[in-house]
Amino acid sequence: MRPGRLGTSRAAFAALPVLTAAVLAFGLPAAPATAAVPRNFWGAVPQNPLTVPQLERLRRGGVDSLRVLVDWSGMQSSPRAEIQWGDVDATVEAYARAHIEVLPFLYGAPRWAVHAVPVPGTGGDAKAPARLPVYGRAGTGWARFVRAAVERYGPRGRFWSEHPEVPRDPIRTWQIWNEPNFKYFVARPNPGEYGRLVKRSARAIHAVDLGAKVLLGGLFARPGEAGRFRPPRAYTAVEFLELMFKRTPGVKAAFDGVALHPYTTSYRSIPGDIEEVRRLLRARGAANKGLWLTEIGWSAEPPSRRDAFAKGVRGQAAQLRGAFRLLRNNARRWRLRQVFWFSVDDNPHTCNFCDGSGLFRQGFKPRPSWHSYVSFTGGRVR
Repeated sequence: MRPGRLGTSRAAFAALPVLTAAVLAFGLPAAPATAAVPRNFWGAVPQNPLTVPQLERLRRGGVDSLRVLVDWSGMQSSPRAEIQWGDVDATVEAYARAHIEVLPFLYGAPRWAVHAVPVPGTGGDAKAPARLPVYGRAGTGWARFVRAAVERYGPRGRFWSEHPEVPRDPIRTWQIWNEPNFKYFVARPNPGEYGRLVKRSARAIHAVDLGAKVLLGGLFARPGEAGRFRPPRAYTAVEFLELMFKRTPGVKAAFDGVALHPYTTSYRSIPGDIEEVRRLLRARGAANKGLWLTEIGWSAEPPSRRDAFAKGVRGQAAQLRGAFRLLRNNARRWRLRQVFWFSVDDNPHTCNFCDGSGLFRQGFKPRPSWHSYVSFTGGRVR
């Protein structure tokens, strides 16, 4: 999700010849239409609370997982206050009853831990944490928050023992922050600081659940401001990863997967972004790390010069089909574990394409992109 420029924490098979040309151009083998994907591969990101009927419809449609914000900033009013889990409890319960997996991304910091400051270049219209919660009481508070989340929703979580009537579905994968390479989620992105946050988070998670997976925050593949300002306001995903490895000894052992947000004007650019990340991981001795696409999407709003992600209703569906076919057919080659469409529904005014990014428009009425989504999952449209 990208606040401000791109939101907060996103042709029919006649396009196949074009897709095939793109695949060949990147040297990627065209896999058969029945290419297998990992379990719980197809996901999405909701922008608003979902009702029980809406969740049931998503599950019938083959949505395996939903990515959910767990925002510390609004959950603990002071260092000694109890963490308020009520909203998260309700979400976890609703998703468990719908048999949809939760992928939480842990993000944010209360004002007592880290001050929010204006996002550079926005004139003060948007704010972001001044830094990551790594040091002092912010770091201690963050580690306690992360550990408490695993103690509540992990395999031995208190939530499950307190609610035996809820289908048991412990959370085993935890994503740390969101787009830490982009100014809207930390005003001054710092790869070394993020590496330390990952290490601290991993220690807290594994102290409770040794088998849990730790996932990097989804990296915006190519922010437009990368490389243009000093101090940096953004990094490309590969630059950020490279500097994280260099500045944080031992970070490789702290995480299990990299998450990427390959926002682009066309799905044809996605292979280049993914291959670049995979080359870096191989060079760093981390070729075994899985890759998650925790946001990918386009808008159904009419095309315009102002918004390169706006493709129109049919264009959005065409981009989804092209991207999903490419990702499905190369899932094994790229070690893809999950793909999350941004988004389930619209949320106007939160980003430059959030008012048209949904598979469903106002009233939870499906767009053609929902039909395209279901054609890959094997689910039911209704």
